[in-house]
Amino acid sequence: QVQLVESGGGLVQTGGSLRLSCAASGNIGSIKTMGWYRQAPGKQRDLVATVIDNGDIKYADSVRGRFTVSRDNAKNTVDLQMDNLKPEDTAVYYCYGLIWPRTHLAFSAFWGQGTPVTVSS
Repeated sequence: QVQLVESGGGLVQTGGSLRLSCAASGNIGSIKTMGWYRQAPGKQRDLVATVIDNGDIKYADSVRGRFTVSRDNAKNTVDLQMDNLKPEDTAVYYCYGLIWPRTHLAFSAFWGQGTPVTVSS
């Protein structure tokens, strides 16, 4: 089975920084995409940043210039450095992976358990 385990997150003041980390483990054949989504209370889960295996990176407009996503293909990890945090960044952040488990015939989406980030004003 494939697992995504997140670490980091917590409470920070406006303008502060946090770093989230995620590691994929299990019977992994290949990882196409890794990244982060977030879900604020009462809202849908939205993309924050993703990295494809060819190095292409996508950011949400709301975080571009403040957040930096990085991926280590050898270690199956993805990090999210969040700077200049704002109260509107408050959400549960979920690690995402489009992964081909060796026990499957195709790629599937996998999610971490979520880690809360709270930015106080």
